[in-house]
Amino acid sequence: MLPSFRKEPPLPSLLATYQQDDPNGAVTIRTRKFLTNRLLQRKQMVVDVLHPTRANVSKDELRDKLAAMYKAPKDQVIVFGFRTQFGGGKSTGFALIYDSKEALKFEPRYRLVRFGLAEKKERAGRKLRKERKNRAKKFRGTAKSKADAGKKK
Repeated sequence: MLPSFRKEPPLPSLLATYQQDDPNGAVTIRTRKFLTNRLLQRKQMVVDVLHPTRANVSKDELRDKLAAMYKAPKDQVIVFGFRTQFGGGKSTGFALIYDSKEALKFEPRYRLVRFGLAEKKERAGRKLRKERKNRAKKFRGTAKSKADAGKKK
């Protein structure tokens, strides 16, 4: 049999198969490893997010959708630890849904600050704190607190 010299169709370029980011693209949320933690008054789970047409999904949007799925107020839903898989299209992270506002006391403060549920405490700079500490070492007893208070001005 003689070889055929027919032209093969060109291979699709990588640019043609690349998916454009669609900010309103479909997002699928699946939860697994669901656990009701009675001690900390919350539901905890692993969240898988499928987002084939988007680069990623915001935590705020995830909180909205999880709150609707589990019929809970948005301010009691905390999401964190999301990692996007290599190649995109899928992210995995954790979600905590607290039973009440009071149960949020078990949540680390920095996460509450991150979602605007608590105010960040402003502290003096590291150098200033060390200087105050070292100045106070020169005094004993109640004079120590007076020395510290006098230098704050």
